[in-house]
Amino acid sequence: MLVTRAWLERHQIAIYFGSVAFAAIAGVAAPGTARGFDVLITPAIAVLMYVMFLQIPFLSLRAALGNRRFISALLLANFVLIPLVVWALTAQLADDKAIMIGALLVLLTPCIDYVVVFTHLGKGDSRLVLSATPILLLLQFALLPLYLSLMLGSDEALSISFAPFIEAFLFLIAVPLILAVATEALTARSRAVRAWRDIWLWLPVPAMAAVLMLVIASQVPSISRDATKLMAVLPIYALFVVLAPAAGALAARIFALPAAAARAVAFSSATRNSLVVLPLALALPPDLRTLAAATVIAQTLVELVAELIYLRAIPAMIWRHAET
Repeated sequence: MLVTRAWLERHQIAIYFGSVAFAAIAGVAAPGTARGFDVLITPAIAVLMYVMFLQIPFLSLRAALGNRRFISALLLANFVLIPLVVWALTAQLADDKAIMIGALLVLLTPCIDYVVVFTHLGKGDSRLVLSATPILLLLQFALLPLYLSLMLGSDEALSISFAPFIEAFLFLIAVPLILAVATEALTARSRAVRAWRDIWLWLPVPAMAAVLMLVIASQVPSISRDATKLMAVLPIYALFVVLAPAAGALAARIFALPAAAARAVAFSSATRNSLVVLPLALALPPDLRTLAAATVIAQTLVELVAELIYLRAIPAMIWRHAET
């Protein structure tokens, strides 16, 4: 069988779920070895971010970002409505700081990678989501410390070092972003750079699968050990699965978006940035780190199942065909 880029893209959902299943089995069967994958997570995510950024035509973003109604709806959903939903849902977690922080980290940060895939499969405008990625990245890292201060309380928030946020932004976002823009700028001038870029354009699906395997395998031992504690957050994640796309649909309706753009906002609202915020959870103080990271990964497992439901539910919920 000849594996092509088209084949990888067509079968990527099966590849991701297969990667998660394999990693979960490996993590349970060899927990000692699996924990050693922790050190590989951040470099693997940095590579994934570079691969994802290569998909974005940064040099022509001005035209792509001209859809002000879409951008306005996306920002309203992700940085106003979703934080209000999260604030209400996580209030009952105040007695367990580690779980509270883990849930806030993952639920407050919109996804910027595989959300593009699910938006496309769910009949949304994935091009719009892709073009908005830099804005989503910058705003979530700028606003996350503020949200944590408001929702945790200033005293508890101040006890968390924000140095990992700066390091994560630089290593996971700024460096891959600069390299991707430089690659695009040099593509037209150099045949070698074009060949380099063409090779990397094959890698979004394999890179995502590799990151999922590293993340799940390394954290499954912690999840299984803390399963009883994590039960408290599962109903919150389940409610988020229902409320988040509804918040996105509401924002899209306020700005009278057409169906494809409205679905894109709904998928963005419902899909969270667990892979990028996991290094932040792992950089927390030792008394918080393990349980907070397990809380983040538990959300990923819930979300992957929810995405399969969204592929049918969101197009059914947002069916209108208005003009832009």
